[in-house]
Amino acid sequence: MTYTDVSNKEVEELLIIAGKSSLKSIEKLAGGWANSNYLLNINDGTQLVLKIWNERTPKEVEKLVSLTCWLAEHNIPTPTPLTLGNSNKTIIKNGLTWMLLPYIDADWLGYDYDSLFSLGRTQAMLHAVETPDGIMENFSMGFKFFHQLFEVADNKDNWSPFLLQLKEEATLLSELIPTNLPKGIIHGDLFPDNVLGRDGEVIAILDFEESCKNYLALDIAMTFVGFGWCDGEPITERWQAIIAGYESIRKLNESERNALPHLHRYATLSIAAWRYWQFVINIPNTQYSDRYVEMISRLDKNLPF
Repeated sequence: MTYTDVSNKEVEELLIIAGKSSLKSIEKLAGGWANSNYLLNINDGTQLVLKIWNERTPKEVEKLVSLTCWLAEHNIPTPTPLTLGNSNKTIIKNGLTWMLLPYIDADWLGYDYDSLFSLGRTQAMLHAVETPDGIMENFSMGFKFFHQLFEVADNKDNWSPFLLQLKEEATLLSELIPTNLPKGIIHGDLFPDNVLGRDGEVIAILDFEESCKNYLALDIAMTFVGFGWCDGEPITERWQAIIAGYESIRKLNESERNALPHLHRYATLSIAAWRYWQFVINIPNTQYSDRYVEMISRLDKNLPF
């Protein structure tokens, strides 16, 4: 995990800017491979999250904050950063963006029918939000990212079996996935560690780092990659709950339904590619070096759609 060390003094200074009470204690939070997250216990009894963006430029974070605020204004349940004086939502320290977020006291969303129905419904609500100006259209873990990995392989003259497979799959999928599917705002990474829930309801969607304007059905497929599998097998009942919730708000068209197997394969390979980059190339020789293999093992399984 990425972690930027912070001092109590730095946190106290940030709390003063935000107009908050003094710091009681600070602890690291699990989750997030591209940023550092700390739970701040405040002397007035409240709690906040300090988020430090390690792998996003200040300009990229500014766009993400703008999108998050836009979604919250359109009733999508997601926390937005606190104002840090002069209407700013962030500050820059040592070239990294820091922000404060409200802490949400909830568990990760469950896998029961009601929870997954709520997840599908919330995702459809997200897809119904008007796309704001300036949102990027490139899915950051998609085809363009694949080609960046291929360039690394060329430069190092090191084509692993996975990268050779990925190149073959990418060529095929670029032909199979229709280019006229409905687009809108997608989360892009709706995995269990990005959704908080309580009593069968979504409480908050977190981390819109991969969000962009892209195929809505790709986002649904990615949600099944994240929530729909158990012990290496796809769970039909989980898909039925997700899609029932989704279609209670927005129906898929025929082209989207027909494309789901290809989009699911694309989404699965996207996660595999990101894990390969992060744990084989970027941070090698850790216990996570083989994490990408989990996704590859899913490619030949029969899907419920």
